[in-house]
Amino acid sequence: MDKSSVGILIFDDVEVLDFAGPFEVFSRARTVPGLESRWDEDSAPFVVFTVAKTKNAISAVGNLQVLPDYDFDDAPAIDILVVPGGVGARALLEDTQTLDWIKKVHTTSALTSSVCTGSLVLAQSGLLANRRATSHWGALDGLAKIDDTIDVDREARFVNDSIMTSAGVSAGIDMSFHIVEQRCGRDVADDTARFMDYPLVRDSL
Repeated sequence: MDKSSVGILIFDDVEVLDFAGPFEVFSRARTVPGLESRWDEDSAPFVVFTVAKTKNAISAVGNLQVLPDYDFDDAPAIDILVVPGGVGARALLEDTQTLDWIKKVHTTSALTSSVCTGSLVLAQSGLLANRRATSHWGALDGLAKIDDTIDVDREARFVNDSIMTSAGVSAGIDMSFHIVEQRCGRDVADDTARFMDYPLVRDSL
């Protein structure tokens, strides 16, 4: 079966659940229902990997050490880009190399998305201009300040306006399930949520 590639950006002081939540959802999705299908990749609709500026270990929030699968130079083509947030996202606002990489990937990806304050990075990249978007509740004013053309949604769990953005931390899981449902159907999303023992929130505005 044709598989979609999911590239998840990671960086120092990235919020753990911002990237690990979507990684879990996409990597556990299967088009064949049930437990047995989870033990191999035959019916996995997604290939999921992490990307960082370099292949050096990154130190996530809480000092979790993570080795990226790829760096900017050797990452394969990305169908779905996930830009997480966290304390480290603030540094990315001045990181031209990372911003340029995001813009480059966006030109060829089928979907660009963000979790939490990752939306600030997308805004700084100019990708959210004249779009509806959301972020962590503590960053909504900051999102509007970066680009006043953004229609900041202060209530939604996640927002789909060509580019998909989610509210804070755990909301990235709900956004990821929404993407799975869009691309693979409701049955696949529901079965994946059942495997994860996760109650779905279907809230896209």
